[in-house]
Amino acid sequence: MLRWIPALVLVLLACAPAQASEPAALARARTLYNEGNYDGAIEAANEALKLSTAADAASLVLARAQLERYRQRGDSGDLSAAREVLHHVRQQALAPRDRVDLLIGLGQLLFFGEAFGAAAELFDNALAQSGAPPSRARTLLLDWWASALDREAQSRAVEKRLPVFERMVERMESELRIDPGNAPASYWLAVGARGTGDLDRAWDSAIAGWVRASLSPETTSSLRADLDRLVTQALAAERARQRPIAGRDVPDTATALLGEWDLIKTQWP
Repeated sequence: MLRWIPALVLVLLACAPAQASEPAALARARTLYNEGNYDGAIEAANEALKLSTAADAASLVLARAQLERYRQRGDSGDLSAAREVLHHVRQQALAPRDRVDLLIGLGQLLFFGEAFGAAAELFDNALAQSGAPPSRARTLLLDWWASALDREAQSRAVEKRLPVFERMVERMESELRIDPGNAPASYWLAVGARGTGDLDRAWDSAIAGWVRASLSPETTSSLRADLDRLVTQALAAERARQRPIAGRDVPDTATALLGEWDLIKTQWP
């Protein structure tokens, strides 16, 4: 699930301040988008489209606003309109930061169309760009990427999922070496380890993620809530079945593991 994404849509274009020469209608469209006023952003972007020098950037804002409106309302017309608009955006006419947003928009189109593996590839392209979002926006984009990978893995036969989760684990390990407070990376590392079948690693990652959560106060509550659901609804029972404690049956082992988890939560409030 895309737990961090409501904030993402308000961050990405905000990271690209308007150029001094940018037309007023385009600047207004960006502002309205960042305020979450997607109807207003669409109207302003359509005005900016009348200016040839701003057409491609305005088309990008228009399509991103249509995608967000689709995410809010589920109107397939918005999704079709965004696809048509993005099809005609010329990358070479965009500023570097807008080129990253173009990749993100294309990735969202694929995600909403349930082409999750392809969406992950485009989100990966966006993450790798030299003009990629700075810290907070980048972590949110990372969540899009991991969510797409997770959906792709779930769509495959069980025996075909391992490479997907191994890729997720490798990426999250790298992200956490750079930024230990990266909340999506903490969560998806535990998910990825579970997906590879390494439940001991998943358990340790969940505990480490709970402790690391305090490093980023703005995401502490949401990360811990997600980790708590992962452990209590899935991981404890699965680990108990895989490796029951000597002399105890599976339910007793699961109860013991949940007690261990509760102790961690008490010791690291």
